[in-house]
Amino acid sequence: MALNKLRSYRHKVLTESLVDDVDFTSRSTSVPTEYLFKILVIGELGTGKTSIIKRYVHRFFSQHYRATIGVDFALKSIDWDSNTVVRLQLWDIAGQERFGNMTRVYYKDALGAFIVFDVTRPATFDAVVKWKQDLDAKVSLEDGTPIPCVLLANKCDQTKEGMVNSVAKMDEFCKENMFSAWYETSAKENVNIDDAAKTLVSQILKYTAQYKPTYLKSKGQVILNSVMSSEDKKNNCSC
Repeated sequence: MALNKLRSYRHKVLTESLVDDVDFTSRSTSVPTEYLFKILVIGELGTGKTSIIKRYVHRFFSQHYRATIGVDFALKSIDWDSNTVVRLQLWDIAGQERFGNMTRVYYKDALGAFIVFDVTRPATFDAVVKWKQDLDAKVSLEDGTPIPCVLLANKCDQTKEGMVNSVAKMDEFCKENMFSAWYETSAKENVNIDDAAKTLVSQILKYTAQYKPTYLKSKGQVILNSVMSSEDKKNNCSC
């Protein structure tokens, strides 16, 4: 009788131990993986780059913004799916910076970009090709291909002028200049900004899936190899 009780007790303890192990494993694997992507927001002065970022990150719009001097930053966290968190480091680069020597520094390690033009000012669209060429000359993915770039035709709540009135011509323009996509956007009315961002993030995840993520000390956090400095790689080396 006592022996049967002992066997029953041992079976109970072993079963509870196995259940505990399973539960622990389940909990540990449910920790979301985090990615950090550096995103550039570039284009001519006054096209609404800062307004787009403010709307996207802070859900806020104001008619009164001072022109960005040099570069500004914002951070956006996205629950991409139940297992993935994407953090976007948005670099708001001043419109006049294309003529300076700092863009190579600003562009370094970027994994995606928005180029913004103002649909009411055709001259800002004319400058898009120069911005794209400058971007492609100074930053690329690890395999040498251009980083994903989405074109934003901003201020679409106002009267549009130029090529942006023809969807077919815009599609052809984006194909010729290797844009991932283009969207008519309005920071004022909150039009298509989230959709444009989702498209860009999807492209980044698609193009960077070939790179094995490097796990940092913070459990579950991942930073892609192409946004790590050589010193970071050395510090995170498992050898």
